[in-house]
Amino acid sequence: MGAARTVTGSKYLLEHEGKRVLVDCGLFQGLKELRVRNWEPFPIPPREIDAVVLTHAHLDHVGYLPRLRADGYRGRIFCTAGTKELCSLVLPDSGRIQEEDARQANRHGYSKHQPALPLYTEEDAETALGLLQVVKNDGQPFEIAKGISAEFRIAGHILGSSQVLVLVETDQGVRRILFSGDLGKYDQPIIRDPVAPPACEYLVVESTYGDRTHDPEEPKIALERIIKNAAEHDSEILIPAFAVGRAQEVLYLIRELEDEKRVPILPVILDSPMASKATKVYANRREEHDEEYVTASAGNANPLQTHSMTTSTSREDSKRLNQQRGARVIISASGMMSGGRVLHHALRVLPNANATVVFVGYQAGGTLGRRVADGEKEVRVLGQWVPVRCQSVKIGGFSAHADWQEVIRWLQDLPSPPRRVFITHGEVGSATAMAEHIRQRFGWQIEVPEHGEQFELS
Repeated sequence: MGAARTVTGSKYLLEHEGKRVLVDCGLFQGLKELRVRNWEPFPIPPREIDAVVLTHAHLDHVGYLPRLRADGYRGRIFCTAGTKELCSLVLPDSGRIQEEDARQANRHGYSKHQPALPLYTEEDAETALGLLQVVKNDGQPFEIAKGISAEFRIAGHILGSSQVLVLVETDQGVRRILFSGDLGKYDQPIIRDPVAPPACEYLVVESTYGDRTHDPEEPKIALERIIKNAAEHDSEILIPAFAVGRAQEVLYLIRELEDEKRVPILPVILDSPMASKATKVYANRREEHDEEYVTASAGNANPLQTHSMTTSTSREDSKRLNQQRGARVIISASGMMSGGRVLHHALRVLPNANATVVFVGYQAGGTLGRRVADGEKEVRVLGQWVPVRCQSVKIGGFSAHADWQEVIRWLQDLPSPPRRVFITHGEVGSATAMAEHIRQRFGWQIEVPEHGEQFELS
């Protein structure tokens, strides 16, 4: 019911002997033709769903939960401790944004619906959080509905991210369906690598980077070059970064470069209250830290703190940044420039030929970030047409998603071939390319589902 030939709106409905389990409950983002799906009636009454299981806390995997709860869902939502902590940040924030968008639409009269209403409210989000039930990310089974259990294993994408193995009891024995969730890159900072996949008969695997590999240049080297250039030219760097995951990785690498005296110490401003809170969550949830982070923690009180770092907590703090000049690094959400404080910085930075916008993550089609990254000369920001004169740089190696070669590396560890593989969470070109890579390497039966398509698993 989502993330079919697109990278957004992840939702998978499993039905067995009258029981219904939803794996992920994501919000559609990006192109308008996708976003309108958020407003369509849910394909089945939410009250008829028995359980929800989450792979991780990004909005394209959890952002529809408040609406599901408001429309009648009353079951439990199973997730890891890290996912619950991050959901407690991202869902209320999403509710506030929904309410603000509705207020803006009513104020300026650009909604065809009068009055414009939010998809859900901050209060709806807080209510949905009450349904979350924490389960360990350790591969141990837990019951989610009669005859159906599940297991979580580390996916290495963001804090708390999981592969989800669903085990269904049938007359022919237990059937195992593995959902990869979003797989992380190997050897990225802070969190542990994806663990090997368990045996399964059916596999649902992501394909965000199914048609390409990551930039071979290390993100740290690219950051070093960009920061040195900014210091030399007394110019500003704007990094649109996802508040959960990417902002923390950027801070970690800048701090390392400063410690190693490879870059001058510039003011670093984290202008995202959510990113600031998420950074504390990342620092505190130690069971998911990799060895490198543990070593860094032993000699540093906070590996996610640069040497000249401030956080901008209020709107007034954020506005004051627009009055400052000189070489500095502003890290602000959202990562695709699709909303949030980064838009106010974009109004100033995009027309500035001496400034640099650095993209450190995937830019979905239809987003402002994608248009700037693609080199458009003029873009619309907060209702204003703005010329794009700044430098635009993409650091491809920063992605938290495995590329197709890393997905193949992960699949190689499957104990036995699955009967069928379903390729999801990728735009059409990426999904079809990933399917071909898997066919060539393993010869497995592959499906690339359409939105709303149903399959019977024998």
